[in-house]
Amino acid sequence: MENIIDLIATDASASEVSDTIKNQLFAKAAQRVEMGRPEAAAKLFADTDEVEGAELEVEPDQESQEDQE
Repeated sequence: MENIIDLIATDASASEVSDTIKNQLFAKAAQRVEMGRPEAAAKLFADTDEVEGAELEVEPDQESQEDQE
C-alpha cells in the first residue's frame, strides 16, 4: 500500500500506478485462494465420499426390494 502512495506522491504515470494496484490485488487474491484451498478441498472430497458411500449402500437394497414386488 505504501508503494502505491509513494507512486502517487512522486507523480508516477497513471499506467504505472494502475499496474501496481492490479499486481497487489492479484497477489492478495491469490493468497486468499491458497489459504482457502485446503478447506474447500476437504469439504468437497469429504462430502463426495460420504454421499457416494451412502448411495452405494442404499441403491442395491432398494433395487432388490423393488424386484421382489
